[in-house]
Amino acid sequence: MLNNKKIVIVMPAYNAQATLKEVCDNIPKDFVDEIILVDDCSNDNTLEIAKELKIKVIAHKKNLGYGANQKTCYDEAFRVGADIVIMLHCDNQYDPKLVIPMASMIAYDNYDCAIASRMLLDSAKKNMPKYKYFANKFLSAFQNICLNKNLSEYHSGYRAYSAEVLRKIPYQKLSDDFIFDNEMLCLILYNDFTVGELSCETRYFKNSSSINFKNSVKYGLGVIKLSVLYILAKLKIKISIFNIR
Repeated sequence: MLNNKKIVIVMPAYNAQATLKEVCDNIPKDFVDEIILVDDCSNDNTLEIAKELKIKVIAHKKNLGYGANQKTCYDEAFRVGADIVIMLHCDNQYDPKLVIPMASMIAYDNYDCAIASRMLLDSAKKNMPKYKYFANKFLSAFQNICLNKNLSEYHSGYRAYSAEVLRKIPYQKLSDDFIFDNEMLCLILYNDFTVGELSCETRYFKNSSSINFKNSVKYGLGVIKLSVLYILAKLKIKISIFNIR
């Protein structure tokens, strides 16, 4: 708890047996009130390991997708009374120790949402696969132009949200796929919530989860389409995704 705000970490998981324990071991539990893992029908021992770690586990009976997993995460975070919700991936790409500075950005009313950006450090260019690095740079620059913002990255999966943001953003109506994260951020910015960034080391490992090249292309095209829809919505042209606030 920080500043009397209940902090809940949600972990969308799929085949995370190789990294889950290390991630959980590095979470600063003195400040975190609850950890919730939602397993999207893994076919490894993710569930068993999570239970051994004595964290709260919810298991999907079938694979629903990355976005659908987060929807369950946020629903459960509300159920346990979260004031601040932090999404932490189980694959160890992101440093769990950053949950406290991220939560602090919201707990002390500096921002409504916080993003751990990999693009603020040189390690992004060194450690990120080249095509992902340049795609990230291009898409983030494109979105800054379209959305009239100045974020270093739109594509980090390490985020913290105030409960107010999650209540006002109709996330259940968004995609069940990987584009969910970008839809969330675009809607947050469209609704004039404040977004803060802090730097995060880029880490890619053999066991890190990552979408393949085909799905990366699909995601990139989705980001471009979403950015154009954002412009049209700002011009008061009726666009469904931006008329559900």
